[in-house]
Amino acid sequence: MIAEPLTVFIVDDDDDVRIALSRSLGKRGMSVAHFADAQSFIDQVSPDAAGCLILDYGMPGMDGLELQDHLVRQNSTMPIIFISGHGGIPESVRATKAGAIDFLEKPFDLTVLIERIDAAWDVGERLRAEKARRQELADKRGQLTEREEQVLHHILTHPARTSSKEIATELGISPRTVEIHRGRIQQKVGVKTTIELFELFSQTQ
Repeated sequence: MIAEPLTVFIVDDDDDVRIALSRSLGKRGMSVAHFADAQSFIDQVSPDAAGCLILDYGMPGMDGLELQDHLVRQNSTMPIIFISGHGGIPESVRATKAGAIDFLEKPFDLTVLIERIDAAWDVGERLRAEKARRQELADKRGQLTEREEQVLHHILTHPARTSSKEIATELGISPRTVEIHRGRIQQKVGVKTTIELFELFSQTQ
């Protein structure tokens, strides 16, 4: 799999466009990898590779929007910049609604493309950090026992009723048992209070 460092991935079935872009961006110090079709890109590049994707809309086989849909299903963190010689408004709206940075019509100004690439670096970095954070929280939550998960679930879904007595009544256990589970939960995930616990996990609900 192609991965680090930050790379501009180009997927375009037009050899001239693909090669010209690769040369132009390479001369500006960017790492570039290019592919003539969507399947080649899928086969060789991780959905979470650090970089951005310059994607042609109209290609034989899997087109650009279909590749974007595939990456969305893979929870990809890679920002996409569409380029197209014949994409219309409906296609551009669909692409941007699905998270594309922009939809540029050929021929486009290289300066504009580079500006979009710069923006994509920032977006990609944020998306990768958010995904890593979600995975970290999922890993911590995976350490909990079934009963601890029940206590945590109650805290997250009933933030106004998080006393040990209220949780105990809901789960049919003693307040003291709730206190023990709460303490173990906080220890496992690395917080000291119920408020911190709620703030840590509520974003994933």
